[in-house]
Amino acid sequence: MNRELKRVSVVVLLMFVALLVSTTVIQGFQADNLAADARNTRTLYDSYSVERGPILVAGEPVAQSMPAGDDYKFLRTYSNGPLYAPITGFIPINGAPTGLEHALNGELSGTSNAQFFDKLNAIITGQKPTGAAVEVTIDPVAQQAAWDALGDLTGSVVVTEPKTGRILAMVSKPSFDPNTLAVHNNEEVTSTYDALLADPADPLINRAIGDLNPPGSVFKLVVVAAALESGKFTPESTFPNPGTFQLPGTNTIVRNTEGGNCGGGATVTIATALRLSCNIPMAELGLELGDKAIRDMAEKFGFNTDYTIPLDVAQSRYPRVLDDAQTALSAFGQYEVRATPLQMAMVSSAIANDGVLMQPNLVDQILAPNLSKLEVFEPMEVRRVMSAENAATLTLMMVNNVNDGAASNATIDGVEVAGKTGTAENGEDDPYTLWFTGFAPANDPQYAITVLIEDGGGLGQTGYGNLLAAPVAQQVLEAVLNK
Repeated sequence: MNRELKRVSVVVLLMFVALLVSTTVIQGFQADNLAADARNTRTLYDSYSVERGPILVAGEPVAQSMPAGDDYKFLRTYSNGPLYAPITGFIPINGAPTGLEHALNGELSGTSNAQFFDKLNAIITGQKPTGAAVEVTIDPVAQQAAWDALGDLTGSVVVTEPKTGRILAMVSKPSFDPNTLAVHNNEEVTSTYDALLADPADPLINRAIGDLNPPGSVFKLVVVAAALESGKFTPESTFPNPGTFQLPGTNTIVRNTEGGNCGGGATVTIATALRLSCNIPMAELGLELGDKAIRDMAEKFGFNTDYTIPLDVAQSRYPRVLDDAQTALSAFGQYEVRATPLQMAMVSSAIANDGVLMQPNLVDQILAPNLSKLEVFEPMEVRRVMSAENAATLTLMMVNNVNDGAASNATIDGVEVAGKTGTAENGEDDPYTLWFTGFAPANDPQYAITVLIEDGGGLGQTGYGNLLAAPVAQQVLEAVLNK
């Protein structure tokens, strides 16, 4: 064989090897990623040829496929659609699925690698292929109570189980009916979707995990946790107690919410500052701690980190670099600090769980059509955020917030509730964002809850966390504690 022919042979061989490697990577390692890609319309169309698995809440389907007398064979239907829409999402015939319909599309459509033998068996036996069932962690009592308590307010409620990270309720309002986006009519789906997209109330946004707001005073829990963990401060550590405070290097004046100083006296303790939710002492504490200590604690709680539950969660933010004035503002949850309700629920859950943060999770298990378990989600520890001793100290401070402080409207007869309210500014003339986060019972935490109310709850800059958010939390906690 002459030299030129050998070279051609080697080149052809290398091309075959490259093709083999490329095909192997695509089919063997990238199959799930390609199937989950929202741009892969073939996967979407193929999913209509099988009976898609149901999404279950306490064993009952909130999303399931019903026989349809058209080319799509099955119609996706949603029970109590608006209540569960932020969780289930929807699967349209002419676009990308959302929610769990997207995140677990492979499992629900029966195309995941874990269901390979089920697919093979269906081919051999001639049975119609069926997707897996997804059982979520949602407690229907907690979900309905959160929906009812939020009423006509714009916002979100998240309830978690501190010891496991299981999400027991995830409500977002305003919501939408996913049934209207699952019909087998292109024009109708497009028209409905465009109307929802144009709605200024943004009903398609899952406010529990996809909407960032300044946390305001609920972020003070993070700052106090950092203070306790530093070993330099206790709840009785004191700071000067002026009625106004000028931010370093600026002409900007910080005031306490109620005006004047914090509870009277020339000095004020950290415990009193947290109980009365005073801004000036927290700004002073923030400056003493420094930017890095607060950021380190925020990141231990989950800020500046991406999470999936398996829905994608917007990353809550604590700014990377701050000067003294910005640090002081950030110490009471302003400047550029932003959080989702789930993030603040993670803060309360970690405090409730003796200082240990658990991975938040929305899915309990995935079941094959024969009800065998394809995947079971076990509780997973993320990290220890703070010592058990400091978590207990902060819990006691949060109990005092509810018993005799700025979170008093979360009080429940016969139950110790630990909590913190927040009233965050958004701009000079913009409505406030209102918060509550906490847990109950304080001595044996079963439920952690975070309430977000946007647009000032319709009260502009006259609404505040204890007025609107705390009563929502109280109503939900009462419902789950008494079920």
